[in-house]
Amino acid sequence: MRAGPKDKLSRACYWLACVGMRVHHLSCGSLCPRGRRLINGDGGLLEDGVIVCHCLLIEATDSLVLIETGFGTDDMRDPRQLGVAFNALMRPKQDAQQTALRQIEALGFEASDVRHIVLTHLDLDHAGGLPDFPAAQVHVFAPELEAALHPSLRERSRYIGGAHWTHNPRWATHSAGGEHWFGFESVRVIPEIDAEVLLVPLIGHSTGHSAVAVKSSNGWLLHCGDAYFHHRELESPPSCPQALRLFQSLVAADNSARKANRERLRELISAHSQEVSTFCAHDPAELERAQGSGQRSSVRG
Repeated sequence: MRAGPKDKLSRACYWLACVGMRVHHLSCGSLCPRGRRLINGDGGLLEDGVIVCHCLLIEATDSLVLIETGFGTDDMRDPRQLGVAFNALMRPKQDAQQTALRQIEALGFEASDVRHIVLTHLDLDHAGGLPDFPAAQVHVFAPELEAALHPSLRERSRYIGGAHWTHNPRWATHSAGGEHWFGFESVRVIPEIDAEVLLVPLIGHSTGHSAVAVKSSNGWLLHCGDAYFHHRELESPPSCPQALRLFQSLVAADNSARKANRERLRELISAHSQEVSTFCAHDPAELERAQGSGQRSSVRG
């Protein structure tokens, strides 16, 4: 029998080429703000809330693709770079083992194996891990990068993650108007790999906020980023814990657009729940459900 590849990524790709690719649902950061009942919709007012940073790791046949990064190892080493206000309000847990880098290493890979990162937007809890993968190409909707690099007066308080970009990321910007996906504009961001990954613009939370769609053997996975924060927002009738509802309105770059796109997501689920599985970046219930049903789902191009 012919010997297989010897390095870890090649061995994984050799195996995946035979049995299909995999996607892992990871939490790459934990936030513990006070007031669980107002954040998660259960528990007490004085209990710590539970907010996750839901990321995806795709094992394509020739590389790893990371959807969102969560916080990075530098954030865990020196949380002061996240800012005084963010730390005081959101109370991030200082745990380096939750970072994408450490979880990827635990799977037997290295940072250099991550060749593509796709971001819903550039808030620090979504892009904080960029310095851990300096060789990766970073895909983002063009208006989002423009807003982050040249913020308006209002946006300066949002994009405080300058420490996350000092390594000069290999930005790959994308514009809308390519394909249509269930009635949404979309663009395929990594045409050179066999996994189908699309940016689906859903502006509102930020100037260039997007969802990320990934084609799997069981349908589509749609990472909605911060287009909504709680799973009940997509139910009929919709509802949302008070603190999350207020927070979303306060931080939105365009609150009317955010609400309109959330309604479009609700209509998408109503019409295509068998074809599309949606989840946002911060709901622990959605993360638990995804990990329980498909932590190692196959992905196809």
